[in-house]
Amino acid sequence: MPGSPAPHLRGATNLDARIRDLVARQRTYFESGATFPLHFREQQLATLSQALRKHERQLLDALHDDLRKNETEAYTTEIGFLHAEIRHTLRHVAKWMRPHNAFSPLVIAPSRGALHYQPLGTNLILAAWNYPLQLSLAPLIGAIAAGNVAVVKPSELAPATSSAIAELVSNAFAEEYVACVEGDVVTSQTLLAQAWDHIFFTGSTQVGRIVARAAADQLARCTLELGGKSPAIVMPSADLDVAARRIVWGKFTNAGQTCVAPDYMLIHESIHDTMIERMVAAIRRMYGSDPRQSPDLGRIVNDRHFSRLLSLIDRDKVVFGGDHDASDRYISPTLLAGVDMTDKIMADEIFGPILPIMRFSSLKDAISIVGQRPHPLALYLFTRDSDDEASVIERVSFGGGCINNTLVHLGDPNLPFGGVGPSGLGAYHGKFSFETFSHRKGVVKTANFLDPDVKYPPYNASKLGVVRKLLG
Repeated sequence: MPGSPAPHLRGATNLDARIRDLVARQRTYFESGATFPLHFREQQLATLSQALRKHERQLLDALHDDLRKNETEAYTTEIGFLHAEIRHTLRHVAKWMRPHNAFSPLVIAPSRGALHYQPLGTNLILAAWNYPLQLSLAPLIGAIAAGNVAVVKPSELAPATSSAIAELVSNAFAEEYVACVEGDVVTSQTLLAQAWDHIFFTGSTQVGRIVARAAADQLARCTLELGGKSPAIVMPSADLDVAARRIVWGKFTNAGQTCVAPDYMLIHESIHDTMIERMVAAIRRMYGSDPRQSPDLGRIVNDRHFSRLLSLIDRDKVVFGGDHDASDRYISPTLLAGVDMTDKIMADEIFGPILPIMRFSSLKDAISIVGQRPHPLALYLFTRDSDDEASVIERVSFGGGCINNTLVHLGDPNLPFGGVGPSGLGAYHGKFSFETFSHRKGVVKTANFLDPDVKYPPYNASKLGVVRKLLG
């Protein structure tokens, strides 16, 4: 059901009226039941996949314009990621939609319970700028699979990609089904003021609080995919060469502008200097002797973030990198050593190509350091000791993570992706996206052939005795 954007949405002068009209039309369309059938959901997922292929060149160019993403990185982390998510969803959505039987206790016999997945309705998806395509459309895959309508608001900080998404969505879908609304903070505020059944937000913790308040005012469901300072812990038993490559890759992909990038490193004191040497070697292998010339290193999204990142670099603690060029928004891969928890760079999530490093003497100390900060979105532990692994997983609260790797947990659609506490609320990817955009409705169906009198008044000691046996 592709269609062009309705003229009055683009032509009207009153933003609030335009958006209210759009949301009203989407609600009417949802209430018609058109989005509910399986074949419709599958058709729309296929349409989205086709649109991604049709617009691929435009999307790749836009991602390069906004963030200087090279084609391999852009395809892997944005377009290819979405294709894989769509393919997984198409393979399983029929099974996800089926009612799931639940065990019913004897006390309510002759009855049986079942879980039914009900679409939530109207959904607002507010995306971030660092992976502007993936973070706009990955939640949409879940919304479509669950039988909803949605409005997607890409980030204005990635304007080329926002424009490309708007064109893709308008070419693929009728506006009363899926619409893309571009704009700045005022547009986001206007969207948040509408009545939604669910708001899905990816971005900073600070803005996440604003979104959560808006959702609370409407009593709408809310999913928050936020961030935090995600640690990488390297133990003496780790394979240092492999750890160095994987941490460097995870940190400097997208110039460090990744919500689950290693935000700081904790290296055991016995391998501290050696590990830094291996990381320097890994940076040089990946980005060359002059990383500025590498086509594989992205740039900072805008001047404001560039200035913020420069203010975090303590020149006295730079052990590698630290080069920068404001005219190109370039910051080289930078390692800082001798950092402690009171340094400015440890106050908030870095979101850039700067990696502070601290020593620790025991795993207990490392766990204590991590515990001094709010629960991180991700954690990466490098070790070949199963006891170390068990201790960290059991004792540290974090959204998700890897043992002996970084970032790749995002690519497994069988795992939920989301934070805990200040790093997020709710999860998505794969079936978890379907569930995020669904209401799990419990229904009990009771047969008529038996209707025990024990539950009906008048009550007596005999009935109470039966109840005690059943419930006690």
